[in-house]
Amino acid sequence: MDGLKYKRILLKLSGEALAGGDKYGINSDTLELFCQKILSLSQKGIEVGIVVGGGNIFRGIQGAKKGIDRAKGDSMGMLATTINAIAIQSMIEQLGGKSKVLTSTLMEPFAERFSQNRANTALRDGYIVIFSGGTGNPFFTTDSAAALRGVEIKADILLKGTKVDGIYDKDPVKYPDAVKFDEISFDETIRRKLKVMDLTAFALCSENALPILVFDMTNPENLEKIINGEKIGTLVK
Repeated sequence: MDGLKYKRILLKLSGEALAGGDKYGINSDTLELFCQKILSLSQKGIEVGIVVGGGNIFRGIQGAKKGIDRAKGDSMGMLATTINAIAIQSMIEQLGGKSKVLTSTLMEPFAERFSQNRANTALRDGYIVIFSGGTGNPFFTTDSAAALRGVEIKADILLKGTKVDGIYDKDPVKYPDAVKFDEISFDETIRRKLKVMDLTAFALCSENALPILVFDMTNPENLEKIINGEKIGTLVK
């Protein structure tokens, strides 16, 4: 553990990240690369929790636009996150690691039901724990699930992997003069109306003093750089 910045992390991984260069589904090469980097952290002694989205398979809010009841669509999205979680678990185990999937709702025999005690025990025992099913409720995003699980396991930090390398004062895609923040406070983020996570998730992190690091997850090498204390992404605290 010497020289490592964090003891326990919660990684928010989008479903789209698992699709890699594909339009949807799980790209096996991308999955293996991510799992190699995640397993490397665990082998260093970092306790790793993961909340994975399901957007590469189904998004409830998109289904609602096509006539599917929003609550039922969100239930479909929760199932999608569990498919992704089982894929991550399988790959980690193939690579020689220990992994456990905990679901927000009862899904036996595919995975165990989440409890705070079960999660913390597994983390202490060296398992990479993947939290699926969101919060178990419709109308809440997997960002909210990540904030909730991060607080429940008392993570040192919530690592939010995105397609950009941090938080900017305006959209860097539209504005070439956009300025990136290396560090910003929760209050300043709210004042500037910067989109980091949905407001429910952001408020939960703020109220419980759980820092958020927004970073570019398209480069899996960034995970190890973060753990080693390198300046990557934007820290919100």
